[in-house]
Amino acid sequence: MGRTARPDTRIDMTGETVVITGASSGFGAALARRLAAQGADVIPVGRSPVRTARVADEIGAEPLVADYADLAQVRRLARDLLARRDRIDVLVNNAGGLLSRRWETADGHELTFQTNHLAPFLLTTLLLPHLEEGARRAPVRVVTTASLGNRFGRLRLDDLNWRQRRYGGGWIAYSTTKLMNIMFTYELVRRYPHIQAFSVHPDPGVRGPRGPESTYPRFASESRLAPLFDRPPLRHFRITAEDGAEPLVWLASANEIPAPNGTYFHGFTPGKVNPQAKDPQLAERLWDISARLVASGAFDTDLRS
Repeated sequence: MGRTARPDTRIDMTGETVVITGASSGFGAALARRLAAQGADVIPVGRSPVRTARVADEIGAEPLVADYADLAQVRRLARDLLARRDRIDVLVNNAGGLLSRRWETADGHELTFQTNHLAPFLLTTLLLPHLEEGARRAPVRVVTTASLGNRFGRLRLDDLNWRQRRYGGGWIAYSTTKLMNIMFTYELVRRYPHIQAFSVHPDPGVRGPRGPESTYPRFASESRLAPLFDRPPLRHFRITAEDGAEPLVWLASANEIPAPNGTYFHGFTPGKVNPQAKDPQLAERLWDISARLVASGAFDTDLRS
C-alpha cells in the first residue's frame, strides 16, 4: 500500500469537546494526551477506574468508567455524557478487545462482538440525537478504530454470537467485528449525512521504538495470540501507542479530511476493505439487527430474517 506524507496533527482544538473510549491505555490514552495538549476538552472513558483516573489526572480531566461487557453501563455512560456536556464535537470509539476463548456476557452476547461492535453502536446511537443537533451548527465527527484485520472477517447475520462456528483462537471473530466497525461507519453517514464519520486502522506507516509498554496491540498483550505478533503478517500491527494515535489525532482534529465522508483509512491513506463492507444492504441489515439486539437483549438466532 502506498503512503502519503504525514499530515500536520498539531491543530488547535481549544473549545472542542472530545469523548474517547478505551482511553485508559494504549492508543486511547496517547490520543487523550495529544488532544488535551492541543486544547481540547477531553472526556476519557475506560473500563479500569484506576488506569482511567490516572490518564484523567495527567490531562486535568474528569474520567468516566464503563465496562462494555455490560450494556447497562453503556447506557449509563451515555446518560452521564449528556448530563455533563451540551455539545460533543468528536466521539472516538476506540474501546475494544481480542479474546483467545469464547466468552458470553450477561447480556447474552459473545464478548468480542459486544465490546467491539454492539457497545460502541449503542453508545453512538444513544448520542445520535445530540450529535445530529450539534452537527447542524458546526461539524461533528465520529471516529472508530477499525483494523486491517477486517479483510479476514466473515460476517454472518445468522451467527453474530459465534454459536454455530468454531471460535478457534478468536482472530476471525475479532476481524469480523472490525469489519462491522467499517460497515457501521458507512451506514452511519448514509443515515445521518450531517455527521462526519471515519474508521481507521491506526498505522501511520512508521515504527517507533518498541519498548515493553508498546510491543503489542493493547488488546493482545494478555492473549495467547501475542507471540504471533512477532511474525509476519501480524508483525505489521506492532507500533507504539504514540505512533498509532497519530492517525486518530488527525481524524479527530483536522478541519478537512481529503476523502469522502465514511472513508476507512489505513493510517493516513484510504484503505482496502473486505468485499462484504461494500454491500450496502448487508450494512443496513447489520444496523437494524444491532438496534434490535441492544433494544431488546434478544439473541441473533431470533433475527435471521
